[in-house]
Amino acid sequence: MAVATSDSILARSLITDRRSTNFGLKNEVCRGKVVPCRAGGKVKGKGKGRVEVKAVVQIGGLEEVKKAKEEMGLDVVSEEELREKGFLGMRKTKLVCTIGPACCSPQDLEKLALGGMNVARLNMCHNTRDWHRDVIKKINQLNEEKGFCVSVMIDTEGSQIHVLDHGAPSSVKAEEGSTWLFTAQKLEGSPPFTIQANYEGFSEGIEVGDELVIDGGMASFQVIEKVGNDLRCKCTDSGLFLPRAKFSFWRNGKLVARNSELPTLSKKDWADIEFGVSEGVDFIALSFVNDADPVRQLKNYLYMRSSRSTRVLAKVESLESLQKLKEIVEASDGIMVARGDLGVEIPYEQIPTVQEEITRVCREMNKPVIVASQLLESMVEYPTPTRAEVADVSEAVRQYADALMLSGESAIGPYGQKALSILQMASSRMELWSREENRQSILHQRRLGVSLPDRIAEQICNCAVEMANNLGVDAIFVYTKHGQMASLLSRNRPYPPIFAFTSDNGTRMALNLQWGVIPLLVELSDDDMEANISTTIELIRRKGLLKPGDVVMVVSDLTPTHINSTAFQSIQVKTVV
Repeated sequence: MAVATSDSILARSLITDRRSTNFGLKNEVCRGKVVPCRAGGKVKGKGKGRVEVKAVVQIGGLEEVKKAKEEMGLDVVSEEELREKGFLGMRKTKLVCTIGPACCSPQDLEKLALGGMNVARLNMCHNTRDWHRDVIKKINQLNEEKGFCVSVMIDTEGSQIHVLDHGAPSSVKAEEGSTWLFTAQKLEGSPPFTIQANYEGFSEGIEVGDELVIDGGMASFQVIEKVGNDLRCKCTDSGLFLPRAKFSFWRNGKLVARNSELPTLSKKDWADIEFGVSEGVDFIALSFVNDADPVRQLKNYLYMRSSRSTRVLAKVESLESLQKLKEIVEASDGIMVARGDLGVEIPYEQIPTVQEEITRVCREMNKPVIVASQLLESMVEYPTPTRAEVADVSEAVRQYADALMLSGESAIGPYGQKALSILQMASSRMELWSREENRQSILHQRRLGVSLPDRIAEQICNCAVEMANNLGVDAIFVYTKHGQMASLLSRNRPYPPIFAFTSDNGTRMALNLQWGVIPLLVELSDDDMEANISTTIELIRRKGLLKPGDVVMVVSDLTPTHINSTAFQSIQVKTVV
């Protein structure tokens, strides 16, 4: 057995006496140069502190393999992409689609899933809970009956102070020069040129001449008269007015401060969260998070509800959230960069650098990040995007964002499937270019682990990715219970794809948001790592997805239940014959 020395983890050309011979594995000495990786510390002792790097093992001629399942838990889209493009051609940037009236039928949802949708987002600002429940049911049916792996996210509305509604079921066009009444009075139906605010004090402190901006700039109005709590406004920039739109006020080029005493999570938000938990959603995105407290509050609530598999994402969409970015990232399970609302609170020219900084911080802290809002905004109305929008998408991919998100493009636009295909093509092309140009992003290695096992796992993943890139392996296989090691591998953005095998469905659905990770649901043994490796490799090989000469790197974070069980926290390199 090769054990980590005081300063480095090295790939050793060793033949070890392992139980793997029970599965007909033939050991062979590793040929080829392996670059040592600095481990950054001493590792002592046995058991959980053990680190092993094994030589290449030939896989082939297996007469008997334990029959865990007849089929692998690989979703049909990843399987087809692997057959068509090979390991290195697989898209690594994940795609999130907002589901709305334009794409909520079973047929449309299936088309989005086939087009590469990894996560379906439900915006709780719109539609009824019965409508959302029906969509979740349809997505679950697609996953169960047709072999997809689409996770579900609900997005909370946030404080009512930010929300307006015109009462119509779809968008309304506000024309320049038209006059509109904004009121907190309860209205029946949808009176023309009348907008209802959901918060009675929405006009407090607002003066004639102030600017009212809808959804980060979708449309703009100027306050021309204040009558009690109502505002009469003139449209200065025409645009689409979506149902339950968000708004802000500006004065002399500066954002008008609003009542900050309202809680981040409203009563409606808590009711929506309870609904999401009961429906088994995979992600909950919190709107208007200004500090880490509401994130911790929700995570504690989920813990008490035993909904530990539900991940909490924080939306960064305010100046306050930027000022407390690191504490919010640390408390959350991921971040959504809501550029539309964020662009209202900071100057336009700062958006690109702020987006890149948020992405960098999330990677350093090992949290997935979604770049959202207005990626292909013109496709809400038109069948083709602007070239600037495609460049914007490509820049987010170049920054190694984990995921890209469609909002109105898929929810209400008639070209949602085409918009998704453009995200897919643009991200795949940019990933290929980055790899060809050897433009792997250099990440400041901020140490995350505190305990020795966590630090070992972190160093193993750092070294595994460097070895995988230098050796030119075709894929990385990781066997994981809670997804931690798969996430650490993803953090380093390796060239080959990461196949994450887990026996926990919650972990599988959460990994759907991680860059470059293809999650698979399989039965795994805590006691026999070699059995896990042999079984999964053989099953994939029998499906024709592995061919002779393919080389895979294997890592694991499964904790053995017996002291004499096979490799734990190891790096192995295996080739197929």
